[in-house]
Amino acid sequence: MDKYIGRLLDNRYEILEVLGTGGMAVVYKARCHRLNRLVAVKILKDDYLEDEEFRRRFHSESQAVAMFSHPNIVAVYDVSTSPTADYIVMELIDGITLKQYMEKKGVLNWKETLHFAIQIAKALEHAHSRGIVHRDIKPHNVMVLKNGSVKVTDFGIARMMSKGNTLTKEALGSVHYISPEQAKGGRVDNRSDIYSLGVVMYEMMSGRPPYDGESPVSVAIQHINGGAAMPSTLNPNIPGGLEQIIMKAMAHEPDDRYPTATAMLADLDEFRKDPAILFDYHTPPTDAVTNIQKPPLVLDPKTTATPGGTVARKPEGERRGTSRMTAPVPQQPKRKTPDNRQAAAAAAARRRAAEEERKRNKTATIAIVVCSVVMLLAIGIILALAFNGGFTSQKISVPNITGRLYEKLQEYPNFEITHTTAYSDEVAAGLIISQNPEAGEEVPKGTTIRVVVSLGPADVGVTMPDVLDWEQDEAERALKNQNMNLQIRFTEEYSDTVKAGCVIKTVPGIGERLTPNQTVTVIISLGREIVVRKMPNLEGMTEAEARAALVNQQLDLQIAVEKIFDSEVEDGLVVRSTPENGGEIKTGQKVTVYISKGPELKQVPDVLECNIADAVSMLATAGFTNYETEPVDTDQEKNTVVQILVDGVPVDPGEKLDVNTRITLTVSTGSLHPEITKDVTISLGGATAEAAKEIIITRDGKEVFKQTVEMGVDSVVLTGQTGAGTVYYEVFVTGVDGSQIKKVEF
Repeated sequence: MDKYIGRLLDNRYEILEVLGTGGMAVVYKARCHRLNRLVAVKILKDDYLEDEEFRRRFHSESQAVAMFSHPNIVAVYDVSTSPTADYIVMELIDGITLKQYMEKKGVLNWKETLHFAIQIAKALEHAHSRGIVHRDIKPHNVMVLKNGSVKVTDFGIARMMSKGNTLTKEALGSVHYISPEQAKGGRVDNRSDIYSLGVVMYEMMSGRPPYDGESPVSVAIQHINGGAAMPSTLNPNIPGGLEQIIMKAMAHEPDDRYPTATAMLADLDEFRKDPAILFDYHTPPTDAVTNIQKPPLVLDPKTTATPGGTVARKPEGERRGTSRMTAPVPQQPKRKTPDNRQAAAAAAARRRAAEEERKRNKTATIAIVVCSVVMLLAIGIILALAFNGGFTSQKISVPNITGRLYEKLQEYPNFEITHTTAYSDEVAAGLIISQNPEAGEEVPKGTTIRVVVSLGPADVGVTMPDVLDWEQDEAERALKNQNMNLQIRFTEEYSDTVKAGCVIKTVPGIGERLTPNQTVTVIISLGREIVVRKMPNLEGMTEAEARAALVNQQLDLQIAVEKIFDSEVEDGLVVRSTPENGGEIKTGQKVTVYISKGPELKQVPDVLECNIADAVSMLATAGFTNYETEPVDTDQEKNTVVQILVDGVPVDPGEKLDVNTRITLTVSTGSLHPEITKDVTISLGGATAEAAKEIIITRDGKEVFKQTVEMGVDSVVLTGQTGAGTVYYEVFVTGVDGSQIKKVEF
C-alpha cells in the first residue's frame, strides 16, 4: 500500500490513487477539500528529500511555473515543501499523452501535426516570454484532451533533473528529443525547446524519431553529429512547407533554428493559411526541400527578386514565401537518406552544402544583373511598340469559376490563375470560395485571376480555454494569450458555489471554437448574496415544522438540531433556538434548534436515617438539586432524615422523579429521645442483695440505661430516670449469674 494513499496533505489535499510514476516524482489523483475539486499532486520521491539544494530549486522553479496562465500549459495551483513531503498541485487532465495518441494512430496526417504543433509552440512562446525553458519537450509531456486541445506539462522540472544527470537507460525516453547542445552538456536556451518540438513534429509525420539506437549514449551522439534523414524519405506525403519548418526547427546549429517560438508560430500560421507554400530560408538542408518540391514558376514582371532575403515578396495579398502556381503541388519524389551515422560524412556534407550555397549566391547575383538588362531591353521594346501603334488594348470578360473544383478547372488561355487557401465551414474542401476579379468584369487579356480554395472546416481553430474558478485577471490574460483579438466583456452574478472574483461561466462555453475579434462574455462571481431577516418564533413547533419555517426564509441556512431535557415542554417540541425569536439571521448562517426530550427522570437515593449533610450530597449526586428541609420532633437522633416528601406525599427510595422536582426532607429534632428528668427509687422487692449485680432499663427493646448494684443494697435510686409523657420503660434487675431477678415497669 502506497504510504500517501488516504493521507490529507496540509489539511487540504486528500490523496486518492496513483496516476503515474516518473524519474523524480509520483503523480497522484487527489481531492482539494477547500475548493471541492479533483487535482493532480506530484510528490517528490524520498530519494530527493535529503538534497536541500535540489529541494530549493524544486520549490523556486515550481513557484515560477505557478505564475503561468495559458490554455496550452497544465496549470499549477499550489507548491508546498515540508520535512515529510515536497509536492506540486496541478489541474487534473482528462486525456492521454501525445505519445499514447501517436502509438494508437501511427503516422499522423499533416493537419493533425499542424494542429498539435501550433498549440505546443504557443505554450513555449508563453513560457519563454517569462524566462522559463522547458528542457524536456517530448510527446510524453504533452497531454491530449478529449476536445483535441493539448496541454504541456512539467515546465521547469527538467532543469532540476539535470543536476548529476547521466544518459542512463532511464533517460532513453528523453534523449530521443534533446538538442545537440543538451547532449553535449552545453548552454541551453529557448532554441533547445524549438529543436525538441521539431523532433516531435518529425516523429508525428514519419512515425519514428529522427535518431534511434540501442542506448541513450548512441542516440545522443547522433544528435551531436547531426545529419538526420529528411522526413519525406519516410513519408512522401509531407507538404514541402511543413517539412521545411521541421528541418529549420531541427537545425544542428542553434543560430540556424527559429530564434523564438513566436517566429516558428508565424511560419506555422503561414503554412496553415496556404499548405502549398514554400520558404526560402537559404540554409541547408531546408533549401533541399525547396529544390525538390518547388513547382514551376510563372513569369510575373510584378514579382521582385530578394537576394539574400528569406521570402520573395508577392503583390496584392499573396502570402509571404508562396510560389505562384498553375497547378497543385506534385507528389514529392523520394530521396536518398544520408548516412547520418557517419560523423565525418555528415561534416563533409555540410561543407559541400556551404560551398554550394556560396556558388548559388554568386549565380543569383549574376542572374539578377542579367535579368535587369533583359528587363530594360523588354521595356524599351514595349515602349517602342506603344508609340508606333504596335498593339492596342483589348478587354475580355472574366469567367465565373466560384464554386467549381479547383483541381478540375479547364485551361483559360487568356488568364493566369493563382490560388490561396482558407478554411470554410460552408464551402466543401477543394471548391473555390471566391475570385478576384469577379465574374463578368471586363479586364485586359492576360489578367491574373486570384482564387481562394476551401480547405473545408477548420480543425486547427482555437477553442475557449477552461478558465472556470480562475481569478478575473488570470482569465483575462488567458483569453488575450489566444492572440485572437477577442473582445472581452465582464459581467457579474451572485453565486453560492464560486468564490467572489472568480469565473462562474463563459459565453462561448469551454471548448467551443473561437474566431478572431469575437466577443467573449466572462461572468464573474459576486459571491453569495447576503440577505438579512428576523428569526421566526419556533417554540412549540415539531422539528419538521421548525425546519420548514427556516427553509421558507430562503437564506440557505445551516440548520443544527440539539435535543435537551425539559420539564415544561412536551417531548419532541421546540424549546428555544439560537439566534432567539426575533433576532437577526443572514444568508448561510448557522441556526441551532433545541428540541425537548421531556423531563429527565432519576432514581431517588435512600437518604432515610442519614445525616442531613450526607443526604443533600447524595441527592445532588443523583441529579436532584431542588430540595428543602422541614424539622420534625421524633425520638430519632438529631439531624437525621425521617421522611422524603413531594407535595406532602411520602416518596420511597428508588422511585423515579423529574430531577427538577422539589423534594422535602423531614429532619429529626431529637426532642422525643428518652431523657431522665427526676430521681426514681426502685425497690428490689426482696431479692437478695447478694444475688443482684446490675439494673438495666430498656425502651422498645433497646438498652437506654445500665447501673451496677452494690452487694447488700435493698433498693436502688435511679437519678433522673423518669420518662417523658406516656412512654413506658422496662427495668430489669439481673443476678450475678446473669438470670433476671425482677422486672419493673414504670
